[in-house]
Amino acid sequence: MADHVRGKRSPVTCHFKCGNACLGPECNTSANPHFRDIASAALTRRAVLGLGAAGAFGIALAAAVPGGSAVAVPGVGASGGQGGLAFDAIAPVPKIVDDFNVPAGYTWAPIIRWGDPLFSSVPALDFQNQTPEAQAGQFGYNCDYIDIIADKSGRTAVLASNHEYVNPGIMFPPSEDAAELDRRAAVYKAAHGFSVVELRRSKIGQPWRYLVDGGRNRRITADTVFEATGPAAGSDLLKTAEDPEGRWIKGTLGNCAGGTTPWGTVLSGEENFDGYFVWAADTAGQKRYRATPSTKSTYTFERIDPRFNAHDAGFVNEPNRFGWIVEIDPQDPTSTPRKHTAMGRFKHEGANVIIAEDGRAVAYMGDDQTNDYLYKFVSKGTFDPRHTPVARRNNLGLLSEGDLYVAKFTGNSPVAEINGTGTLPSDGRFDGSGEWIPLTQNGESVIPGMTTEEVLVFARLAADTVGATKMDRPEDVEPNPKTGKVYLALTNNSARTLATVDEANPITGNRNGHVIEMTETAGQSGTTFGWSILLLCGNPAVDTNTYFAGFPKELVSPVSCPDNVAFDSDGNLWISTDGAPSKIGFNDGLFKVPLEGPDRGRVQQFLSVPRDGETCGPVIHDKEGMVFVAVQHPGEEGTVAAPNSYFPDYVPTHRPETGLVAAPRPSVVQVWRG
Repeated sequence: MADHVRGKRSPVTCHFKCGNACLGPECNTSANPHFRDIASAALTRRAVLGLGAAGAFGIALAAAVPGGSAVAVPGVGASGGQGGLAFDAIAPVPKIVDDFNVPAGYTWAPIIRWGDPLFSSVPALDFQNQTPEAQAGQFGYNCDYIDIIADKSGRTAVLASNHEYVNPGIMFPPSEDAAELDRRAAVYKAAHGFSVVELRRSKIGQPWRYLVDGGRNRRITADTVFEATGPAAGSDLLKTAEDPEGRWIKGTLGNCAGGTTPWGTVLSGEENFDGYFVWAADTAGQKRYRATPSTKSTYTFERIDPRFNAHDAGFVNEPNRFGWIVEIDPQDPTSTPRKHTAMGRFKHEGANVIIAEDGRAVAYMGDDQTNDYLYKFVSKGTFDPRHTPVARRNNLGLLSEGDLYVAKFTGNSPVAEINGTGTLPSDGRFDGSGEWIPLTQNGESVIPGMTTEEVLVFARLAADTVGATKMDRPEDVEPNPKTGKVYLALTNNSARTLATVDEANPITGNRNGHVIEMTETAGQSGTTFGWSILLLCGNPAVDTNTYFAGFPKELVSPVSCPDNVAFDSDGNLWISTDGAPSKIGFNDGLFKVPLEGPDRGRVQQFLSVPRDGETCGPVIHDKEGMVFVAVQHPGEEGTVAAPNSYFPDYVPTHRPETGLVAAPRPSVVQVWRG
């Protein structure tokens, strides 16, 4: 795998996160055209471990305070204050630096780290003695989507975070003992899913502290029961020997990006679920999600849980029970989380909801695999804005009924002007029009030869039949709450050739990715849109084919591999990246991009995450002077014996009595003025 991804992303990420998906044959073998066809018709500041250790020790001294007491954050003392989020962009940070960098005048600290206990009955992380029982009550691994949902006072809140995958190579030393490997697999299962944890602060603008034994604290794992909703719930395609009703699905896996709904619940996308199973890949439906058969899964869950062996006739449908949008109610720890079949099954990056002009809920969703599609869901019912029990019940059902659409894009420039170099066409923009093609209408299939259940369970096959546009790994896609415009992050496609370039993908071997801006032209729930490329990413000092919405290239921060997007209160776009070290040689980070006025397209780097890490789930509370990110897989290319990162504890030895470890820990980080 290392040879296959040389100069691209980390082979460790490919193995544990994606199940080496790009190593095998492409899943999308449909004849759907690309856009062009359509147009034609080691040294670091923290590696000296004494630095930062005193502050890290302060974290651990209060890392497991029982009885609902708050966990202390080191370095607190300056008020976050009120007002906008002014900053001077930081310089890009070389990829060997194991530090978390923020602008002058700002401070950072973790809110919660992998292994921090949510309950007083659970121990702090003992790195050398991990157990599945402890992990099931501790903050999970590799946090991705996050949100901080404040209560009315602004001094209490809940943090909701998903946990996408684990990296055994930096969690445990090598072992060949079968019993020990099975025990570790149980730890990995418990480290997936969700964490919901209560927060507290003294006043608005101050940093948050998490609460052990908070009343809303909750862990959801690979063994938590979910309820299936929508037309495919109860269908034969979802039934297994363990669940003959096809309605009660155990666990959630591969949760990537997400979104918080207008009614206060949290959505997340089950993305790279296929690698968790051994399965035959001997039907068109299976092959569309896993091109080749497998006899061993990424984490060998099949050794400890028979449902992960889809070669077994009793569990052949188990993979069909993953790849959905899940909905969690962070306010009610007794609620049953749900998987919404009406929203379609694919490798969801996430889902983000906006209320359309006609009151219906509209969710935008990317299918994060090369040459797959962009989707949206439009609810049947309408949003009730009242704060009443009746309104809440109504809103909690909005994603259970509605229609699924897939996007088809068309460019508007002559093919000869799209030559693979990134040179702008004669009209000065890469742009065009598009349509949303229905896969279901009035909740029923419109695909000949496919039932409604088949359309939803095998949404990729349904989209193939209607000529949807092959996209280059659609990542996060979110509507701007201020303008309603939709922003789609396409992380990269180094395999794009001159034969397949087009106006929406205008660069051959595009290793840095791009961002598309979409405008719904028939209302948010309508079926037509316009689009244009906002950013062609890269390092302007090296890459001649960058584009920043017309802003001067020499005045922007280098940015590569856009992944998640967010917005501040002024409607500015914020982009977090995944894979920049392998593309432009700098650590991944978070970037602000104005969308209006003379600074439109001016990319400004706000922070940089540590070595090997990915920046995830940005939350921008600019009026409070605060920013939050999840730091995923820091030090992922190291080992237990030779760590590549010591973030965020930065201590030279393990301290199990305080929960500190001399190893990397995925964490949720807050940044504030002070």
